[in-house]
Amino acid sequence: MNKIIHAVIPVAGFGTRMLPLSKSVPKELLPLGNRPAIHYVVQEAIAAGIKHIVLVGHAQKSAIENYFDINAELDNQLRAKGKGELADSLNWLPKDVTISMIRQGKALGLGHAVLAARPIIGAHDFAVLLPDVVLDPFTTDMYTDNLAFMIHEFVTKGHSQILVDKVADEDVSKYGIAKLIDTVSVNDNIDANASFSVAGFVEKPSLAEAPSRLAVVGRYVFANQIFDYLESTTASVGGEIQLTDAIDALISQYGVDVTTMLGDSYDAGDMRSYMQAFIYFAQQQLAVDE
Repeated sequence: MNKIIHAVIPVAGFGTRMLPLSKSVPKELLPLGNRPAIHYVVQEAIAAGIKHIVLVGHAQKSAIENYFDINAELDNQLRAKGKGELADSLNWLPKDVTISMIRQGKALGLGHAVLAARPIIGAHDFAVLLPDVVLDPFTTDMYTDNLAFMIHEFVTKGHSQILVDKVADEDVSKYGIAKLIDTVSVNDNIDANASFSVAGFVEKPSLAEAPSRLAVVGRYVFANQIFDYLESTTASVGGEIQLTDAIDALISQYGVDVTTMLGDSYDAGDMRSYMQAFIYFAQQQLAVDE
């Protein structure tokens, strides 16, 4: 099986949880310290070996694509003023990495957003990274942990991978919760990623109905067949095509594994969590600069 080098990042959401900050600035470009949130998500993908990133957006999200492009006028002015090092830091994408953007068209849910990338992804297997979820890059190794580990497991086992993390009892009802095939002991202070089979997911269950405490984090590695299931998935409540419905179909035919997350994650699409993340990322950057 070939290594995963394609990734999809859905960025079409309006970021209503982040209003009024996100009224004119895409939520993905809101800063965490001195860089926008999506910078870290793309950086994570590249560290894991991704070479082609597909942003799924809409007409008002072109600023995200511009962020990763070269601003020739700014570049020339900085270099003319002897600020070549600063100019180089703005053009940090490796030369062998491509970022494309395609429009979702209609806001029909996460599953539809992933499906919208099919014309570019083609027949390749691929990763999906939700930009609201930013993994802590300061305490883990992006070249070996989490997404990188998931890609390795996919290549080794042939099973799609979904990242999960153990959540507190009071937070269970906020997430999709994994239903495990076998009883697996997950340590509170796990110091390595672990991957094991999953029977399915229960969306936002009550604590009494929750099959585990393992919640979906927002990182996926999919076999290309997920596109076929998304194509045939009918819209559910709210008229949206749910990614979880296609995942259930993928589980029944090919098997899917969950990977336990290493380190911490931040919800950059929630105001309280975003503010906490901003302070943490800024502190880490200041510590490096000192």
